[in-house]
Amino acid sequence: MIGAVKVISGTAHPELAQDICTCLGVDICRSTVVRFSNENMLVQIDENVREADVFVIQPSCPPVSDGIIELLMTIDALKHASAGRITAVVPYFPYARSDKKDRPRISITARLMADLLQTSGADRILTMNLHSPQVQGFFRIPADQLQAAPILCDYLRETRDLTNHVLVAGDVGESKDVGHYADRLDLPIAIVDKRRHGDDEVARAVNLIGDVKGKIALIVDDEVASGGTLVEAARFVLERGALAVEACVVHPVLSGRAIERIEASPIRQLVVTDTIPLREEAKRCKRIRQLSIAGLLAETMLRISNEDSVSSLFME
Repeated sequence: MIGAVKVISGTAHPELAQDICTCLGVDICRSTVVRFSNENMLVQIDENVREADVFVIQPSCPPVSDGIIELLMTIDALKHASAGRITAVVPYFPYARSDKKDRPRISITARLMADLLQTSGADRILTMNLHSPQVQGFFRIPADQLQAAPILCDYLRETRDLTNHVLVAGDVGESKDVGHYADRLDLPIAIVDKRRHGDDEVARAVNLIGDVKGKIALIVDDEVASGGTLVEAARFVLERGALAVEACVVHPVLSGRAIERIEASPIRQLVVTDTIPLREEAKRCKRIRQLSIAGLLAETMLRISNEDSVSSLFME
């Protein structure tokens, strides 16, 4: 039999781990991470986890490579400490965009990350809003993918009148995921047709499928990195007659000059979740509103521990 639930926080997002523990009514399991002068690392579990049901909270955020190694070492330490079951809770999965071989002689790194987690000793994976659905198929162990749509849609319904809104997919690939929002909010959809050239992380909008004229455009995407694509889409829909632009994004990567771009953009509010921690600059940005996923993760972890259905969580 699997024992009591224990939650271990990596160094990537201790605030999220603490919020999850508050929801579960448990304390964070004590652990130590030491970084040596030669850039090696040591991870030690500081309490008994024998036969425990352990959840390791560690999303992918800077420094990404250090965070991945820390997660693998933590799982390995738990395995050799005889933990009953180990679930890697990775709300923002590392290298999720590297999900296909779209140029010669490259690594499909999302699959590599899945293999490394299993090899290190993880028994399950819990993540949220993967960049593409095929990434879930890279795992040879059970992998649950949560959707942030319920949390984001509840907030939108509670804070604004949506009768004159239209959902906008940032690109054609995002249109299917926007359907989760459209079903819950009963709103029409428009799609920005954009093209990406090279590795500059900036895509150019070339066409709009659907109608935004005289409406408030709500751009939905799974993540915002440099902000270039999001700002480009906002300006594009305004040129096509939208009255105003708002945005709803799950993973707030916000790298490089993203905050500067957003503050100079016509986007009047950017709603994100706390799958990864916000930079201090982002916390000071009044246009950004961050919502907590701790309650959803805590409920899912409890269901996993009790062997209850996770999929039914999204049918309720």
